[in-house]
Amino acid sequence: MAINLQKGQKVNLKKSSSTGLGEILVNLNWNARPLKKGFLSGLLGGGSGIDLDLGCLFELKSGMKGSVQALGNSFGTLSNPPFIALDGDDRTGAAVAGENLRINGNQIAEIKRVLVYTFIYEGVANWQQADATVTIKYPGAEDLIVKMDSYNSYDKMCALALFENQNNETFSVEKVIQFFQGHQQMDQAFNWGLRWVAGRK
Repeated sequence: MAINLQKGQKVNLKKSSSTGLGEILVNLNWNARPLKKGFLSGLLGGGSGIDLDLGCLFELKSGMKGSVQALGNSFGTLSNPPFIALDGDDRTGAAVAGENLRINGNQIAEIKRVLVYTFIYEGVANWQQADATVTIKYPGAEDLIVKMDSYNSYDKMCALALFENQNNETFSVEKVIQFFQGHQQMDQAFNWGLRWVAGRK
């Protein structure tokens, strides 16, 4: 069983034990197959596949802020701040497991909010071709599905889901699906306040 979230819908992840929420797994999967080659595909930049990256902005109760993403090799760590880690970087979309972001739900009291996003590192901004889906899993509960069902954007960055601490025992999760030109524009929209510089991976 799974819950397919609608845009703007919020659900709560609640502690299922005295220790905390356990590990929250955020999985991104997408279709990286290139469009059929031809005159139109050349014009549309469709002759090559898409490299989607999964990442997040985080803000801790301590005031620490930052991002976890492959770009800049900021893979994070589960056992220490920010209590969030990215497994790796799927450059092709061919990996069955996709990309995985893990949040240490047992440290929920330390985490204020987390904004999960994806961006197209390489390839044209064709979100419909990418057909991206995020699945959120945590112990003892139904999976949450965040389907990217809004496609009409040429921007390469999309905010997917916002986690917010609700009383140190519950995370609310809201499906966002908002497109931005880049990290800085998304940061400003959600009032994160980070300073951004160009990076590579």
